[in-house]
Amino acid sequence: MTTAIDLDSYIRNVPDFPKPGIMFKDITPLLANAEAFDAALTSMEDHYRGKGVHTVVGIESRGFIFGAPLALRLGAAFVPVRKPGKLPYTTERLEYALEYGTDALEIHVDAVLPGNPVVICDDLLATGGTILATKQLVEKIGGKVIGCCFLIELDFLNGREKLGDTDVLSLIRY
Repeated sequence: MTTAIDLDSYIRNVPDFPKPGIMFKDITPLLANAEAFDAALTSMEDHYRGKGVHTVVGIESRGFIFGAPLALRLGAAFVPVRKPGKLPYTTERLEYALEYGTDALEIHVDAVLPGNPVVICDDLLATGGTILATKQLVEKIGGKVIGCCFLIELDFLNGREKLGDTDVLSLIRY
């Protein structure tokens, strides 16, 4: 995705975080620049405008940063997907496998009406485990996932492959 602003120039590389050998992609410089943040949101909005998006689902926690304003721009509802025990109402839960162990996500059971078109938003697509679990969770409560969008995608981890033919928008790809 191309914008008038080079979004990549606002991503800071932090070596050996959170552990040795990892090159962390820090999005805070982009968030700290109103023009760059707006450009990223505008690119996401342009991609989904006119596609009938009813709900934008943001994955805890950085998915909230992009998902909530994207929902407002699209005139759609915003729904958070959170770690277990963080949502106050009745939830649907999905456990998923990690490299070592499992994790889980929850969504309110009434967060998405059956058949409603949903876009899932997060800051980063890596191995695809969390986004796939979120997609399955949304579908479990009846939502129809029409797309997944990210600020950054790490191509070498092949996370996109887990989403099959789902529309995937990544603004910056490494």
